[in-house]
Amino acid sequence: MIELQNITKNFGSLQVLKGIDLTIEKGEVVSIVGPSGAGKTTLLQIIGTLDRPDTGSVYVDSIDVTSLSQKALSDFRNRHLGFVFQFHQLLPEFTAIENIMIPAYIAGTSNKKAKQRAEELLQFMGLSDRAHHKPAELSGGEQQRVAVARALVNNPAVILADEPSGSLDTKNKQELHQLFFDLRDKFGQTYVIVTHDEHLATITDRTIHMSDGQLTV
Repeated sequence: MIELQNITKNFGSLQVLKGIDLTIEKGEVVSIVGPSGAGKTTLLQIIGTLDRPDTGSVYVDSIDVTSLSQKALSDFRNRHLGFVFQFHQLLPEFTAIENIMIPAYIAGTSNKKAKQRAEELLQFMGLSDRAHHKPAELSGGEQQRVAVARALVNNPAVILADEPSGSLDTKNKQELHQLFFDLRDKFGQTYVIVTHDEHLATITDRTIHMSDGQLTV
């Protein structure tokens, strides 16, 4: 599903990633852990095509994304990848269902199909009664579940999450963590999650440790 070959990345004279080789199988829920500055977020951004490596290749679903043009890359990202961040980044002027539908519109999905998919996801999240509430009217846990639904609306092959539960209280953290596994079981996506949360790291299928730009045992 995801294969990284000899990934390096420099920012000026600082080498952030130092020859990363990594394979993640379809349907895995994988956590990436390590101290601040280890290169976790940079690695996630390269997997997610938000940044390009200086050397090496990135294969997602057997496609070498490092060889794609900027336009093809943007289209690939919209259709095949979903993103969840520490803060929900929902647009405040739109309702929950409208926020979820935005990536579908970008992909050219009809309003009818986008709405149907968004409603399906809201129901799965237990948020059907919150569909027409704006972000400010939702709790933190609800906001983040809407953000997860938005990441899923185009049925991507891979979900990439960067500290997704970092801003939540303990109860909402646990619910969000369980949600990732419930979604994997229902929709079959692969999840790659950068986290400092020890509980989440212990329950994922595999934990990848990073230190100083390298993978460690």
